Amino acid sequence: MPEMREIVDVCVVGAGHAGCEAALACARLGLETVIFTVSVDSIAMMPCNPNVGGTSKGHLVREIDALGGEMGKNIDKTFIQSKMLNQSKGPAVHSLRAQADKAEYSRAMRKVLENQEHLTIKQAEVCELLTEECDGCVSSDSKTDSNLLQRNIASKKIIGVKTFTGTVYECKAVVLCTGTYLKARCLCGEAITYTGPNGLQPANHLTDSLLSLGVEMRRFKTGTPARMDKRSIDFSKMEEQFGDDKVIPFSFSTNPDDVQIDQVSCWLTYTNEKTHEIIRANLDRSPIYAGIIEGTGPRYCPSIEDKVVKFADKERHQVFIEPEGLHTNEMYVGGMSSSLPEDVQIAMYRTVPGLENCKIVRNAYAIEYDCINPRQLYPSLEFKDIKGLFSGGQFNGSSGYEEAAAQGLIAGMNAALSILGKEPVVLDRSQAYIGVLIDDLVTKENFEPYRMMTSRAEYRLLLRQDNADLRLRKIGYEAGLVSEQLYEATVEKKKLIDQEIERLKNTVIGAAKENQEFLIAHGSATLKTGTNLAELMCRPELNYEILSEIDPKREPLPEDVIEQVEIEIKYEGYIERQLRQVEQYKKMEKKLIPADLDYNEVSSLRLEARQKLISYKPVSVGQASRISGVSPADISVLLVYLEHYNSMKRK
Repeated sequence: MPEMREIVDVCVVGAGHAGCEAALACARLGLETVIFTVSVDSIAMMPCNPNVGGTSKGHLVREIDALGGEMGKNIDKTFIQSKMLNQSKGPAVHSLRAQADKAEYSRAMRKVLENQEHLTIKQAEVCELLTEECDGCVSSDSKTDSNLLQRNIASKKIIGVKTFTGTVYECKAVVLCTGTYLKARCLCGEAITYTGPNGLQPANHLTDSLLSLGVEMRRFKTGTPARMDKRSIDFSKMEEQFGDDKVIPFSFSTNPDDVQIDQVSCWLTYTNEKTHEIIRANLDRSPIYAGIIEGTGPRYCPSIEDKVVKFADKERHQVFIEPEGLHTNEMYVGGMSSSLPEDVQIAMYRTVPGLENCKIVRNAYAIEYDCINPRQLYPSLEFKDIKGLFSGGQFNGSSGYEEAAAQGLIAGMNAALSILGKEPVVLDRSQAYIGVLIDDLVTKENFEPYRMMTSRAEYRLLLRQDNADLRLRKIGYEAGLVSEQLYEATVEKKKLIDQEIERLKNTVIGAAKENQEFLIAHGSATLKTGTNLAELMCRPELNYEILSEIDPKREPLPEDVIEQVEIEIKYEGYIERQLRQVEQYKKMEKKLIPADLDYNEVSSLRLEARQKLISYKPVSVGQASRISGVSPADISVLLVYLEHYNSMKRK
């Protein structure tokens, strides 16, 4: 039988949240792209929680949108409840979270893919990566100094993929977004099924191809709770959780009026000592504690068994009951993921108030899968040893839809840019949560699924979810994923913010009687001398809206502009301090390390540091300083050597 062959520019393997963003980025940049999935019905599927966003994850979604991605737009079309979290705290940790209609989210994203020019969807299992030898491959045609970050000194390059049915797709780049499908197996007590999430077909052949190419693989685990029949739940014993009265959209291009909908409720209940007794009595039947599970699970999203064992002093744990959609009775039992046997699951769930007569539609289960050690990647998410091979999502050792989508967007964008001969988009830790996420993955030791948290971002006051467009729109525009119209709107927004801040700083308020009475009425100290409106706004009891009473010359401004004006004025001192910290950070990031540097030639480096630097191949001194096992003294030695090395190169 003759071999079938097709020629495209990019092959994206996997159509989850990472794969969708990667494929859309490539196609929107004009490259012929094919996206492979084991089931077309699983495109943008949510196999676990039915929501998008949340603490720190909401930042990622906003950043994806600012760069030209799709996740924010899609959840704005398909959410059923929305809430801004952490509103009692400062703006740095405010995060948007929306309950999704799972089926509608998947359907809407599939529609976007199906109607995207240059993009083809193919239901097939990719089982082999095709490569050829190359000498001194570089990751793009650009020879600028900054592109030394991405220089690849490996000997292999991607030339295509082969499917299980034997068809060969010749291509210039491949983006791997396999999620939790590689050699997946699901565990529910003693019952083990060799399937992907939701009983879908696993991908059993690609791992062998990756191993043959020298890719280092890992085995990770995640889990999901049971789904209940809504009709069997007594909501009167639970606390009702409402959405926000005024919904804020995820996408900066969504009209706020379009997301003011009738929202559904979620519900809060708790486990109790009886629940915990049942779990403790059956730990020997849990695959986690019986030694059946090989993979490492996520520390920050533990199963209910882990919670009971590791937090033995806690009398109860929160359980959130969340609807999976408007057209189904399935309810997600957040906070109680498990791999216990079915009989134990039903017993423990029925101890929870409101679930005494619950009926399980889908059992909770744990899933094991193959993924990579992400230290094999450049910050562009291209493999160091294989030119043209990029990857994103849970395949890189992360967890979560939002982390996956963010990586998929960057990997797809850079796969396309490499083919187009342009420099890669590499976000650093001072630019975006996406930069923190990717830097942590490719630089630090990660022995468990990585989850984004606000505490991981050193410059989180600068990286707020409300200013993602101001930070990243230009990058998305220059890459070709943001339209000129959207970019110009962001430029105009920035102009209005700067003008209003300047006006407030130049508008002086005197100690006149009416001004003193205004301050007293709002519980604020009276004036001894004149001051400007910006200084008054820094007082915690005053804000932009309140000050309108003594600011008659004020012109109407959009709400998002007012929000930025208020934050920048109230937190000016803190923001300036972080900007100074970023300046120092940037100096280290700009000190590039040549890809062909021989660390064995760097005398006085400690053995551990030398081994780590050879293994990680950091692209800058800044990245080298964040590697575990590389001390400040090692960095000083490296800086001295680089100065000598560069001076010799210039001669």
